[in-house]
Amino acid sequence: MATKIFVNLPVKDLNRSVDFFTKLGYTFNAQFTDEKATCMIISEDIYVMLLVEPFYKTFTKKEIADATKTSEVILCLSADSREDVDLMVRKAVDAGATVPSEPQDYPYMYGHGYQDLDGHLWEVMWMETSAVPEEA
Repeated sequence: MATKIFVNLPVKDLNRSVDFFTKLGYTFNAQFTDEKATCMIISEDIYVMLLVEPFYKTFTKKEIADATKTSEVILCLSADSREDVDLMVRKAVDAGATVPSEPQDYPYMYGHGYQDLDGHLWEVMWMETSAVPEEA
């Protein structure tokens, strides 16, 4: 069973993407960083490999989706509080992201998201698991 996840995302300008995600508070593993890619550390078990598009293409024969026009995936990360959700989205917008939709507010869950500089969709979600309704 897998214990870590490495998400690979194509980016147009690696330095611009690193600058953007640095403003959101993420760090990068220098051991896996060069002019073609970097390893963004989300947590001890979650990493995002930002790959410049020509390098990304070496891993697939498929066309790279234009994430500004199509939805390829929505990356959802948890937060410790509702306030942390809003703080992350605010940081992203301040760094150049756009907000594709309004926050989702439920009694036991709160989420909001942003679209990064390359159009990838990111959700940030807080959940009070003890308040989640049980299935009937």
